Amino acid sequence: MAKLIYTGLMSLDGYIADKNGNFDWAEPDEEVHSFVNELARDLGTYLYGRRMYEVMAVWQTLPTHDQPSFIADFANIWRAADKVVYSRTLKTASTPRTHIEQHFEAESVQRLKASAARDLAVGGPTLAAHAFKAGLVDVCHLFIAPIIVGGGNRAFPSDIRLELALQDERRFRNGMVYCTTDHQQAKPPNPGLPNSGAMKHSFRPSASSDIRIFEPDIPLHTISGRV
Repeated sequence: MAKLIYTGLMSLDGYIADKNGNFDWAEPDEEVHSFVNELARDLGTYLYGRRMYEVMAVWQTLPTHDQPSFIADFANIWRAADKVVYSRTLKTASTPRTHIEQHFEAESVQRLKASAARDLAVGGPTLAAHAFKAGLVDVCHLFIAPIIVGGGNRAFPSDIRLELALQDERRFRNGMVYCTTDHQQAKPPNPGLPNSGAMKHSFRPSASSDIRIFEPDIPLHTISGRV
């Protein structure tokens, strides 16, 4: 069965953007971006909310002839993957290989995982929160910047408890630290605490519940579910 993966670039206190919507403090340099490219290379499908999809769609039309090789590499990786967009307001996709669903249904995603030949990625913390609560997320790739921002847009939902198993870690020259966790190898959650065990979960997006994003200055900022 394919895995569902959540990737986040965040502050040390767990935010993907600060209270003002800024996240330039977590901008990936060439070393980090190239590492992310390798993680993304084996992905077959991205799951997005509408606004996250609209931000990421820049990779479809971005001219790559004058970009650094690691930027062009990610563009090619993203274009080759399938996309599923969950939105009640988006009627037509602007990119190839894209399917629109009105509702996020846990059972449907579970079937997709069972039938997929390659792993899937969920983009953005809002959609990922529903996947976490439905028990669908198998792996987290976390890139932690050496900064505390004190508040903002959280990388994880605040109302669940998960036991995680650390699988790998790496430190980059810019001070960022990567770690990956595997949920399938973690200890079972305490039955007396809130957890993600039930698969009966449905998310019905609306104009107000779609993912909140913060417009990046350059396409480099839009990788891997950061917004």
